[in-house]
Amino acid sequence: MNQPEVELEDLGLIDYKQCWDYQTKLFDASVQLKIKNRKFPEDRVSTKNHLIFCEHPHVYTLGKSGDLKNLLIDGPKRKEKNISFYKINRGGDITYHGPGQLVVYPILDLDYFFSDIHKYLRLLEESVILTLKDYGVTGQRLDGFTGVWVDAKKENPRKICAIGVKCSRWVTMHGIGFNINSNLDYFKDIVPCGIEGKSVTSLQKETNQEIDMEELKFRFKRNFKILFGINWIDKK
Repeated sequence: MNQPEVELEDLGLIDYKQCWDYQTKLFDASVQLKIKNRKFPEDRVSTKNHLIFCEHPHVYTLGKSGDLKNLLIDGPKRKEKNISFYKINRGGDITYHGPGQLVVYPILDLDYFFSDIHKYLRLLEESVILTLKDYGVTGQRLDGFTGVWVDAKKENPRKICAIGVKCSRWVTMHGIGFNINSNLDYFKDIVPCGIEGKSVTSLQKETNQEIDMEELKFRFKRNFKILFGINWIDKK
């Protein structure tokens, strides 16, 4: 069987809302095409798969099931610190994105892979776990929570990666916030992912060295490719 093709695009540092709109455009195009294919199977056109790498200026995002009480900083103080805030349509609670964090948005038609959202989430986690392993850091899952942690089985588990997705007609959007060289002070103004009593960390903090982001992206791409069994296509 041919491996699914995924178009890879690196948008660099991009405003959250601008990227959200772009994601939505790609997502909606796939969903509408699948609806059309079902109505007119004789004229079927294949959907496209996408994966976006980016970083965002400082922003807090609250998932559709999130609790606004987990945002601990008011509007004037956010403005003073130049931090944006959006309520968005992914799962999960509140999280932070900012420079030094690798954000990964897969817009995939899971009909090319498997119709199992839980398996999809576990593979996203595994792509991060394998990448951490490349740097000598043991990433783990914490029972009952989506995402990747360090020292998950100890008294002070530290979250290094948040994951939240939206899925409709087996098309995905949103994805991964992987703390690489992140300024962790920005997490102090939220209850990260709505989980009380847990701390956050970054790969830089765990290894005591600044991480080359381009090398990390290369390693992540390799691990993602193996797990999902895909061929990369660079965005023209």
